[in-house]
Amino acid sequence: MTFHSLFPTLLYSASLQSGDVAGLNKKLLRECIQLRSDDVAGRRWSAKHYLGGYTSYGSQCQLQRISPTFALLEKRLQRHVRAFARTLEFDLVGRELVMTDCWVNIMPRGVVHSMHLHPLSTFSGTYYVRTPSGVPGLKLEDPRLDRFMAAPPKRVQAPASARPWFILPVRAGQVALFESWLRHEVPPNPVVAERVSISFNFSWF
Repeated sequence: MTFHSLFPTLLYSASLQSGDVAGLNKKLLRECIQLRSDDVAGRRWSAKHYLGGYTSYGSQCQLQRISPTFALLEKRLQRHVRAFARTLEFDLVGRELVMTDCWVNIMPRGVVHSMHLHPLSTFSGTYYVRTPSGVPGLKLEDPRLDRFMAAPPKRVQAPASARPWFILPVRAGQVALFESWLRHEVPPNPVVAERVSISFNFSWF
């Protein structure tokens, strides 16, 4: 008897770089907090679409083009993007995956980022700048969930690969990458300390 594991959904997770990233994170955190203070349009957008929190998605979503610090982050992410593309067997001869979007997310206590995906992108991901103890991880949904017709529930002890959702624990200095069609969310932040991250998209067209 033979079983075939078909059509896998892959999640890439790694440290941004070897060694200490505290210096880069300190600069990124300072710019994230300053951006929130200066970005009137972003705060206004967040009040309607990101209740209780702040995101520059609706105002400043190409930070790699205006900030040398974010441009450095883009450069550091490139090797991870290339490694993920190789694992997925993407044919990129004559093509290049480039960062198209890059924005800040700041989640105080009680803020949630509901289930969504990133249309018109190839890879999406997040770099974690500040992750105090107890902040939520990244929750990903099985893309076949709406097709589970009459399927029994999964066993409590089922491995992560067999469950309908997976939560990736996050830590400062970590990068997470996934294909942009994969639905994901961040559950409510249960702690007082703010969760600070930088999200981004890469595309080849």
